[in-house]
This record gives sequence, structure tokens and C-alpha cells, in this order.
Amino acid sequence: MTSAGDEAESSVVGPAQIQQARERLEGIVFRTPAVPARWLTELVGGPVYLKCENLQRTGSFKIRGAYNRIAQLSPQERARGVVAASAGNHAQGVALAAALLGVRSTVFMPEGATLPKIEATLAYGAQVEFTGNTVDDALVAATAYSQRTGAVLIHPFDHPDVIAGQATVGLEIAEQHPEVRTVAVCTGGGGLLAGVSLGLGQSLPDVRLVGVQSSHAASYPPSLAAGHPVPLDTMSTMADGIAVARPGQLPFGIIERAGVEFLTVDDEQIAQAVVTCLERSKLVVEPAGAAGLAAVLIHPELFEPPLVVTLSGGNVDPLLLLRIVQRGMVAAGRYMVISARIPDKPGHLDRLLAEIAAGKGNVVTVSHNRVDPRLRVDECAVVVEVEVRGSEHAAELLADLESKGFAVAAG
Repeated sequence: MTSAGDEAESSVVGPAQIQQARERLEGIVFRTPAVPARWLTELVGGPVYLKCENLQRTGSFKIRGAYNRIAQLSPQERARGVVAASAGNHAQGVALAAALLGVRSTVFMPEGATLPKIEATLAYGAQVEFTGNTVDDALVAATAYSQRTGAVLIHPFDHPDVIAGQATVGLEIAEQHPEVRTVAVCTGGGGLLAGVSLGLGQSLPDVRLVGVQSSHAASYPPSLAAGHPVPLDTMSTMADGIAVARPGQLPFGIIERAGVEFLTVDDEQIAQAVVTCLERSKLVVEPAGAAGLAAVLIHPELFEPPLVVTLSGGNVDPLLLLRIVQRGMVAAGRYMVISARIPDKPGHLDRLLAEIAAGKGNVVTVSHNRVDPRLRVDECAVVVEVEVRGSEHAAELLADLESKGFAVAAG
């Protein structure tokens, strides 16, 4: 990893700019903890720490870059207000930063933005407009609004002041764990990853950085292969905070020069990471914020300890969290759906449930269907959702039911 200022692309975000950002943010943002994750130590083979930006003001690291950017606007620029585009975290960061600095803010959010993020953004005082289905759609609308009204666009990742603010995360990691060898960073447009690279590079230039993206919104691998930012045609992931179709020009240059490696994870792996972090570290993390952790859980051999994993945000809709918990438990082999066809006669459903209980399966829900045209007249379709101890227990439970004469399948 190259140090800040070594390349032309990073010269606009040098040590002086990062130190000034830190001073500007003093008393505004939290110095978030980098806590031990002993449950990952055996998996990785050495110390692992979680950098808890999910505990930051507004619930994510975004307040760092947003405040650093807005705080440097001239009085004339502040009078025109600011505008931003975001699925939620940058929206909240901009809204709070603007409120603290007495600046009017407007935020464009995708139509599918989650209600808690929308409400929080409104509560911080921003005017919210909805447009399109992605952050990229919202960014187009925010740019047009800026050109039309004169409001200053606060880009979520592609601006030196924003990257300098995010770089303070790297400074803190270096101070909290100077022994670190590898840092995993969840990545969308690249502002946080570029910032961490520059912040760490000041004192720990040899630390290996790994960027992690959703496999269904991974814009960096093809862009790095092409040598320039390349937009994705489509994206589909629950990790809305890192669903960015095109890398930022400035972050891309910094990340490319630093030789950052990339891994991708799918939604099932992200869901499992969210659930595991909740259970083992008692930390609520949104899907985008858990991508780095997901990569460690799937590929522990690729991360040399001591390792720091960024948890970039914790703003998750409770309803989505319920679905994630279920999905994560399925991915971990701890939740299964058993489909069965049984005689439509008294006692047969009781017998099926009794056998599941005898096999130490915990029944969560039961539904049955007598009117499916594919069923025989004397037959009933039953679907049972069951909590199990793991994939091995699930297989044992299914085999036991089959041995007792039940026509069952796991879904």
C-alpha cells in the first residue's frame, strides 16, 4: 500500500488535508472503538478487531466526510444550501452535518429507501426527494438539482474533502492497533476504502487492504481490470449502502495505485455475517456494513492477522433485520423448511410434529393446504419451519422422518 501523497491521484488528499479533517471533526464525531472479536481469532489464526463505525453518530462513517466537506464551504456557498444523493447513510450524515453548521439541505433518495433511514434524515432537518431505484439514479437527480438551483452537491464519495474525512477512520485504526497486518473494508463507490488507505498509509504503509463488495454490485473488479471506472448494467443486493454501479473517479485512482485486492460475497453470506455479528459480538450491523465480515467468515485463510474489519454502518430496517436473521439462519444451516404430504386424517399432523420434536427440532410455524389440485383427495400438504442446531442436525432430522415413513423434503 502506498502512502498518502505518493501518487498524483492522491496528492489532493495528503497528510495535511487529513490532519485538518481530524481537527475539524474533533468533538463532532465519535472515536469509535475497534473491539476484539475473539470468536474470529481461532478461525483466522490470530487477533481480529471490529472497527465499529456502526456506533458512529447517525449510525455510519458517512458523517465524517459529509461534515468535513460542508464545514469548508464559503459563506456564499452555505447560503445556497447543499444537496446530496443517498440510500440512507450519506443522507443522514449530510443532514446532520448541515444542521450542525446551519446550512439548508436537500437529499435525493431512491424510491426503495428504508423507512428508518428516511425518517432519520427528515429528523435531522433535510428535505427529502425520491427518485429512481438506485443511488446512481438519485445522484443524477441531485446533480441536476445542483445545476438548477446553485445548491452545492455533497458527493457521497468522489470528492477530496469527503475522502479526507473518511481517512480519519484509517488514522484511528493505526493508533488503536498499530500491529495490524490486514484491514477488510466494505466498499461501494470507494470513499471509505480510499480514505482508509490514505489514513493508514501515513504510518502503516505495509498494511494489506482488502476491499469487499456484494457479488451482485461489484463494480471495482471489472473497473480495475479495465483500468478505469466501468458502470455495471444491473445490480441486485440487499446491501443497499454499497450498491453503487460505478466507482468514483478519485477513489478509483487512489485504490488502483494502492494495489488494493477485492473479494465479493453474496447476499446469503452477508445475511449470515449480520446474524453472527449480532449473536457473537452483540452488534447490530446493516448488510452493507457486514460485507467485510462476511468475506472473513467465508475466506478466513486469506486474511493475515492481526486483522481489523470495518463495520461501516448499523442502520437497518427492523423488518429487514427479521428477514435477514431468518435468511442468515438458513445459510448457517440452523433453520429449515420441511415440506411433507400426509394423509388428511386426524392424528397425522400431530404425529409429524411429535417426530420433529423427538428429533430435537424446534417448530416455528406450521401451514397446511388441502386444496392444491396436485394433491390426492385424501392427502394434505404441510410446510413446517423448524429451528435446528446446524446442517448436520438438519440432515439427521430429515433422514429420521423418512425412516418413519413420511414423504418429506427440505426447502
